Amino acid sequence: MMESTIINQVFFFFCFFLCSLLVSDSSPSASKPTPSFPKEALPTKHGYLPISPTSTSSIFYAFYEAQNSTLPLSQTPLLIWLQGGPGCSSMIGNLYELGPWRITESLTLQRNLGAWNRVFGLLFLDSPIGTGFSVASTTQEIPTDQIGVAKHLFAAITRFVQLDPVFKHRPIYITGESYAGKYVPAIGYYILKKNAQLEVSERVNLAGVAIGDGLTDPETQVVSHALNAYYVGLINQRQKNGLEKAQLEAVRLAQMGNWSKATGARNKVLNMLQNMTGLATLYDYTRKAPYEDDLVEQFLNIAEVKKALGVNESFVYELCSDVVGDVLHADVMKSVKYMVEYLLGRSRVLLYQGQHDLRDGVVQTEVWVKTMKWEGIVDFLNAERKIWKVNGELAGYVQNWKSLTNVVVLGAGHLLPTDQPVNSQKMIEDWVLERGVFKSVQDENVSKKSICVM
Repeated sequence: MMESTIINQVFFFFCFFLCSLLVSDSSPSASKPTPSFPKEALPTKHGYLPISPTSTSSIFYAFYEAQNSTLPLSQTPLLIWLQGGPGCSSMIGNLYELGPWRITESLTLQRNLGAWNRVFGLLFLDSPIGTGFSVASTTQEIPTDQIGVAKHLFAAITRFVQLDPVFKHRPIYITGESYAGKYVPAIGYYILKKNAQLEVSERVNLAGVAIGDGLTDPETQVVSHALNAYYVGLINQRQKNGLEKAQLEAVRLAQMGNWSKATGARNKVLNMLQNMTGLATLYDYTRKAPYEDDLVEQFLNIAEVKKALGVNESFVYELCSDVVGDVLHADVMKSVKYMVEYLLGRSRVLLYQGQHDLRDGVVQTEVWVKTMKWEGIVDFLNAERKIWKVNGELAGYVQNWKSLTNVVVLGAGHLLPTDQPVNSQKMIEDWVLERGVFKSVQDENVSKKSICVM
C-alpha cells in the first residue's frame, strides 16, 4: 500500500474540477479512447459527485450499464460497489475483481467473463473522500465514523440517480467487501432512516445489501483468528495461546472505549498470525504470492488512462490512502452489527466469504452472525445448508432464511471475485433475482432444534 498525501489531492483537485464538472460522462470532449484504455472499455458514465453544496470535496464514480439485461432498463437492478481499507479505491474492484475489464500484468485490459454488470448496472464509488480519485478539500472533511461515511455516500448516490431519469426507479443493491463490511450496512441503514423522512419521489430505492468477507462486528471477529488458524493446521497450541492473549487485549481495549489502541491491538493480532504462519498473505492461505492488485495503481497512473477518465494527468492515484486510513483508525474496532439487524427487518442481506480467507472469512462471519438480535436468527441457524453448483460443478454452500443469505465460496480468498469470477457472478445474479438455491426460504414449519445463540 502506497503512502497518501492529501496535499497533492487538494492541489490537483482545482485543476481537474472544472474539466470534469463534477458529473462528467463519457462524452468525446471529456474522455477519449487511448491504446491503454480502448473505447469499448470506457465506463458508460464517470466523473465526480459532490458531497455537499458547500464543499468542493467529491466522490469519483465509474458506471457501467448492463451488457445484456433481460428487463427494461428502468427496471434493471443497479449494483453499487464499495471497496474496503479503510481508504482503498473501488477501482480495485473495478479493474481487478468484478468490473467488465480486468488489468493484466502487461498493463492492458482484457474482458472479464465474470463481470457483475452482465445483467445489472454497476456503479463503483471511491469512498470515503480522499480515496482513489475522490477528493477531500481538507483532511477535516474526511469522515471519522460510519455515519459520516454514509452521509457522503447518500449525497453521492442521490446525485447519481438524478443524472438520468431512467435511474430513478431501478432497485439498488449496495455491495462491497472487507472494511466495506461496515460501509455497506452504514449506507443501507442511513438510506432506510432517511427514506422515512422523505417524500416517496425523493427516496433511494434500496432493495438489498451484500457484504463479502466483511469486517462488521470486530470485537467478536477478532477472537476467532487463533482457533481458526489452529484447526486449519497453521499454528500449534503454544502459538494459539499467545494469539488468544493478544486477541483478548484487543477486546479489553475496545470494551474500555479506547478505540485507537484497540485498533492497534487488532493489528498486532494479525501481524502475529502473519509471522507465525509465514504465509504469503492472510487474505488467502493457499496463495504462494500476494494478490497483484498493485497493477491497478500502475495502470491508473498512466497519463493517457487518467485523461480517458477525465482526471487531470498530474493527479497521483494511490491504491489505498494512508491519510483516510489514519482518520478512520479509531473507527476500526467499532461494530455496525445493529445496522445489519435493522436492515434484516426491512431489506435483504447477503453475506458471502471465500473459503481460504483468514482475515474476514467464514469463521469470522459465523461468530458474529450467531450473536445477532434478529427474530429470524434461530430459524436461520437451523436452516439447511444447501450444496451450490455452477455449471454442474461444486461452487460452495448456501444457507438462507427469509431476508438473510450466507454463502461460502470454495476455492476463493478475500478478493473473492478475482479468485472465482464466474461463480461470484452467478452468486450475485441468483441472489438478486432469487433463483435456485438462493430463493428465499420462509417455511414456518422448519425444524427448530436447539442451537446455542450467543
